[in-house]
Amino acid sequence: MAARAALVTGATRGIARGIALDLARQGWAVAISFRTDSRAAAATHASIEATGAPALALQADLGEAAEVRALVARVEAAWGRLDAVVHGAGPYHDGPLLEETPDRWREAFRQNLDPLLFLAQAAAPGMQARRWGRILGLGLATADRLAAQPNVTAYYIAKAGLLMLVRSLAKVLAPHGVTVNAVSPGILETPHYPRPDLEELLGRIPAGHLGQVDDVVAAARFLLSDDAGYVTGANIHVSGGWGL
Repeated sequence: MAARAALVTGATRGIARGIALDLARQGWAVAISFRTDSRAAAATHASIEATGAPALALQADLGEAAEVRALVARVEAAWGRLDAVVHGAGPYHDGPLLEETPDRWREAFRQNLDPLLFLAQAAAPGMQARRWGRILGLGLATADRLAAQPNVTAYYIAKAGLLMLVRSLAKVLAPHGVTVNAVSPGILETPHYPRPDLEELLGRIPAGHLGQVDDVVAAARFLLSDDAGYVTGANIHVSGGWGL
């Protein structure tokens, strides 16, 4: 059995998938959660197992507190522990602010912000009992600026709220050996961005080049490690200076 176990949400693709595979290569047991894309979840599950690490792929709607509690309980029942939670789920949400609908507005928070609280509430008791735990949320490189964002307002508020939630959870859990942090990516080179859009955005990045998923994974690796035991409430920008 692996020495430590993690739950990574949203690990069917992108950054969260990269973090899940990186933990597996370090010898962690890794559970991933998905809401609808069972095929992508199965592919990630197989990739984790290919490293030799124990793996689980579990379906859950992270916007429902009861489903999150059941998700965490299933991981703890399988492996007897849950040492780290990475909230990597959270769909992008855009559209003109004055055309926003009540349902879409609420859904942005239900999938991006609410799950971090529900995950922390469910996982914290076991972490506190063992006096070791890591909780990590994925933010957005510009969210701490609180700038106007007329076309991504709900998503932006959810990410700004995530940073405030990280700080509050960090203060509550620090006496128990549990750290809570955020990693905030900037513009990454991924298949989901059309190349012309990336070329236009490139001029806004002081570093002069696009980021890679592995850049974010490296920051997450540190925050989830023993080396980061005295780092809590932090928000690490991985953006090449974009958003500063």
